[in-house]
Amino acid sequence: MTVRAEANGTTYDRDAFRHWIDADGDGCNTRAEVLMDESSSATGRTGTCTITSGSWLSRYDNVRFTDAGSLDIDHMVPLKEAWISGASGWTASRRESFANDLGDARSLIAVSASTNRSKSDQDPDSWLPPATGYRCTYVSDWIAVKYRWGLSVDSAEKAALQDVLAGC
Repeated sequence: MTVRAEANGTTYDRDAFRHWIDADGDGCNTRAEVLMDESSSATGRTGTCTITSGSWLSRYDNVRFTDAGSLDIDHMVPLKEAWISGASGWTASRRESFANDLGDARSLIAVSASTNRSKSDQDPDSWLPPATGYRCTYVSDWIAVKYRWGLSVDSAEKAALQDVLAGC
């Protein structure tokens, strides 16, 4: 991966990443697809494919949920982080593909809303999951997603990744 300073984030606009689309035309958007895939039990859903129930483990904080409304779908590499790491130069179509990436289960993950919001757009230099036993997987997944999409890391981010991996 390329190490370089982050681009200026002032031009970032979340709407530049069209997300939660129904890519396969089955009536279920990306959020619903992730919830169905990650549930350890059958999911309940409405006729419009809003997921209402299932059983999920939020790996960031090791908490189990049965109410889909308590979960967020986290972009492993937040959209703003992607933007300042190279996605600002992508086409709208590539940004949409990144925001809805069901091709690699590490890209999108169901987690508790509270941990997703505490993470926000931070990289591992500023935020790591509270579940310390998940941190090695988290940084490995972070690296895999960045590599998959050709995104760069900054020097502080690289150091944080190396620090965590050294303890794995």
